[in-house]
Amino acid sequence: MKRLLSVLMLLFLSFILIGCGGKLMTSELIYPNKPNYGNAVSVHDPSIIYADDTYYAFGSHFAVASSKDLITWHQVTGDGGSNRLYEGDWRGVLSDAVDHVGSESSSTWAPGMIKIDDTYYMYYSLSTFGSQTSYIGRVESKNILGPYTNNKKIVKSVPSNGPNAIDAEVFFDNDGKLWMVYGSFFGGIYIKELYASGEKVGLPIEEGFGKKIWNGSNNGPEGPYIFYNEETEYYYLMVSHGSLSTNYNMRIARSKNPDGPYLDTRNRDVSEFSSGGIKLAGNYQFTNTQGYAAQGHNSVIKVEDKYLAVYHTRFRRGADTVSGHHNVFVSQILFDKEGWPVLSPSRYAGESLQELQKGDLVGSYDLVLHTGGNNEGFASSNIYTFNSDGTIEEGGTWEFIGPHYIEFTLGIKSYSGVVIPTWDHHNDRATLSISAVSYRDGMTLWANKII
Repeated sequence: MKRLLSVLMLLFLSFILIGCGGKLMTSELIYPNKPNYGNAVSVHDPSIIYADDTYYAFGSHFAVASSKDLITWHQVTGDGGSNRLYEGDWRGVLSDAVDHVGSESSSTWAPGMIKIDDTYYMYYSLSTFGSQTSYIGRVESKNILGPYTNNKKIVKSVPSNGPNAIDAEVFFDNDGKLWMVYGSFFGGIYIKELYASGEKVGLPIEEGFGKKIWNGSNNGPEGPYIFYNEETEYYYLMVSHGSLSTNYNMRIARSKNPDGPYLDTRNRDVSEFSSGGIKLAGNYQFTNTQGYAAQGHNSVIKVEDKYLAVYHTRFRRGADTVSGHHNVFVSQILFDKEGWPVLSPSRYAGESLQELQKGDLVGSYDLVLHTGGNNEGFASSNIYTFNSDGTIEEGGTWEFIGPHYIEFTLGIKSYSGVVIPTWDHHNDRATLSISAVSYRDGMTLWANKII
């Protein structure tokens, strides 16, 4: 009797795994509809905030864009639109910052936005390109679009003295403490605790620069952003490396504490390794589509159970040339089974993770292996076929791990990733996408199913 039950159980499992006709079972996947991305908005260094039932992206040079769903965007004000945020001459409102940096500053940079109680606070930077004479200040308003007033100094820097005081972002940690992360090339990225309540809310608790959490070099990092994932119980620090004009790229590391240490997949503390972290995206181009470049200086917002990166991107022009203009993109951050983040290869279209079957993954993919370091060229895609027997025709193996995880090898490298139905904005169609990371070197890959 036991033998009969064992045989019946094996037959049942075989039916579940293989299904009818000897084929692997597939799912009735729900793909996002064709999105309306709206206008091609331009906001450099976008900091995302939700206010008045609307998402706003605030950026350098006073640019602002808005969206109701993080898909369709509208330009609120373009570069130079200071009159929308300040009454009168902005230099008068920010006179202390102007006195420190110099009147040649043409606009503020990379504002970090946060709402505390009933007040919106903007942590702006004032500097000149290539200079370490910089200033982070804070202004406030009861209305998201201003006018912003009451300038307060947060931190300032001069050459050869600590970090570069730009690119501030402010966040509450899981224990209710308030922090500011900031910095860029030169001294690296620093974190500094602020008052979380009271009359001094949002102002520094102590003088000084704070604690270094990502080492600096001539290639980065800058544009830091920290967010917490309750499911993985990690804080994630995102930064951008490389030249804005050629090879800007987003990177990420994680920590159990808001002030670090932040480690990468090689267990390296990025406060000691400026070139560390997972490289989420670099310059790339899928087959017969537009090439994308210089993606970075992002912020992150959580919508229900999704984490969305809001960043600016540029475009390929010629062999290795990058466009001067840029647009705002939003992509979903996904987490593999060990809690390491990867970035969806497509712009956000409302897609959600789903329970998949192994048969859903069988087929051919247009696959991009992102380069390491700050490579200034473009990573081009190639076709890889994932066979039903778990082999990859071009050399490798793959294994589906429910409900939406995948592990595979290509050559000598192993990858861990996530599979999700997306809207492939490169080819304007629905597809199945893979985002994966190699723990060996922190390099990532993207793949969109074509058959």
